[in-house]
This record gives sequence, C-alpha cells and structure tokens, in this order.
Amino acid sequence: MPEAAPPSPGPAELRSRARLSPWFRLGLLVVLLAAAAATVLALRPERMLAEGWPQLSGGAAVVLFSAAYGLCTAAFVPRPILNIAAGALFGAPTGTAAAVVGTVLGSAASFGLGRLLGQDALRPLLRGRWLKAADRQLSRHAFRSMMAVRLFPGVPFAAANYCAAVSRMRWTPFLLATALGSAPATAAYVIAGSHATAPTSPAFLGATAFIAVTGLAAVVVAWRKKGLARRLSRS
Repeated sequence: MPEAAPPSPGPAELRSRARLSPWFRLGLLVVLLAAAAATVLALRPERMLAEGWPQLSGGAAVVLFSAAYGLCTAAFVPRPILNIAAGALFGAPTGTAAAVVGTVLGSAASFGLGRLLGQDALRPLLRGRWLKAADRQLSRHAFRSMMAVRLFPGVPFAAANYCAAVSRMRWTPFLLATALGSAPATAAYVIAGSHATAPTSPAFLGATAFIAVTGLAAVVVAWRKKGLARRLSRS
C-alpha cells in the first residue's frame, strides 16, 4: 500500500521558514545597516559626544561614553572623530581607555550582527581565489590576521568587522586583536584631542606626527600591493 504523501507546509510554517532563512537574515542586516547610516547622517551623534555631553563626572561619564562610542562605531561614525572627542572630554589616559573599550564594544556589536544575520548567506558566495584565500587567512590565523588589520590604518573599521564575521574566526582572537591592535592609533588621536588647545606642545606634535607617518605608510603599502596585484593579473 503506497505511503501517504507528507502534508504540505501551511502558511504559518512557510512564514517561519522565510523568517529564519539566511537570505531573509541578510536582508534584515542590510536594512539595519542602512537605517544606522541614515541615522548618523541625519543626527550626527558625534557632535553630541564632542559638544553636548551631559554633565556627569567620574566613572559614570566614562562608562556612558564608552557605550555611546560603541553604538556610534557600529553605526559607521568615524572613529578618529570619537577618539578626539574622548581626549577633549577626559584627557589622554582616561580618554584612551574609554575609546579602546568603546572600540571593542562596537566591533563586538558589528561582529555579532554579521555572524548572526550575514554569515550563512554570504559564505557560499566565497568562490573566487582571492576571497577563498582571505577567508582561509582570517579563519586559520585569526589573531595574527586581525592584529595586522587593526594596525593598518587604511582598512575601514566596520568593513573589517563584517568581513571577520563572515569568516570562521572565533570571538576571543577577534576581540583581543581588536583591543591590542587599535590601541596605538586610538591613543594618538586621543592625545591629539586632549592637547588640541596647545597645538605647539610636544604631546600634540608627537601624536600628529605618529598619525601622519602611519597614514603615509598605509598609502605606500596599499600602492605597492596594488602594483603587485596588477603584475600577478597580467602573468
């Protein structure tokens, strides 16, 4: 006697599957990121951090700033602006600590969103030779790769977070490399912000020199990498 065909899924089950599908989650991620970018363009929250900060003192102000810093970086606010604001508000030592904590919080939020909503849909698309090589590097050498990305000032912060989320990189090396690798440049911007009223001071000049040298080094490395890629594509 032939077996009865399994019942077709009802509308409720179909909607549940759609909500959980990788492409639905990727679409949700795109909508969230677009909304975050639009909010930043409309409200410019970095101005609030620099100019309209509430009159709090002590640890409460630092904790609040770090949380706001993390949300702003996840919403694509440029980190140099936030770092300068941290220096102007709290001075070099406390401002650097607050900015590094905010950096880790923002990268964790972006990494978590990318891992939860985008990884399943995007991993099957990693078919090209360069994409597969980058994925292997990030997955197998997570801490070393992420440390290099954070130390290199030319890599966009948010893009690095979401690329790492698509790979099989684990949380611990990602967050540890983010904290250690972003600290030098973060400290330089914070020091510059804390001494902005004294542009001829040794601290301000040293910080701006560090920023300029690392930026120039990033341009040189990117130019050499581009030339190497062109030679490899012609061979």
